[in-house]
Amino acid sequence: MPCVLMSCALAHLNNMQRRNFIRMILFVVFFSIGASSLGISILCDDLVQYYRNNRLLTVTKQSLHRLESLNADYDALLEQLEKDPNLVIRLAPATLGTEPEDANAVYPRATPEQLAAARKALAQDPNDRSEGPMLPNWLTRCSEPRRRITLFIAGSFLILISFTCFTPTKQPPEKEKR
Repeated sequence: MPCVLMSCALAHLNNMQRRNFIRMILFVVFFSIGASSLGISILCDDLVQYYRNNRLLTVTKQSLHRLESLNADYDALLEQLEKDPNLVIRLAPATLGTEPEDANAVYPRATPEQLAAARKALAQDPNDRSEGPMLPNWLTRCSEPRRRITLFIAGSFLILISFTCFTPTKQPPEKEKR
């Protein structure tokens, strides 16, 4: 008889452990989803600011790279001018549009369409903000006030549900046997 009671007690204990394990898993799932949605709704403005700053930093680095490239080109041109003073005489007609001094030299003539295309390419905004990382779609949606409030309330309810419904149950104290 004691062996039968012992096996029933072990089966009951094993069943309670399984239930507590399932409750623990459900608690972790509900609590983590609730805490993450609550955290996202609270930190949404900071995340938007982070992505915008990241984008501005990328654009600034690209602009800095372009300026460094221009400086290197100008340094190379100045170095060539120092080495060859006749270079100014050869470059003046092409850059300033003056008549060439050498009658045998052929200088290319640019059409107005080619000049317009070149001006357009040179006049592009160096701070063009189309480049660089954009805000993720989920963050754009979460930053809307109506959705932030919904995320906050849903997260709060999930945390409350996890604490009220899925906390492990305590085993009732065993009654003393007589």
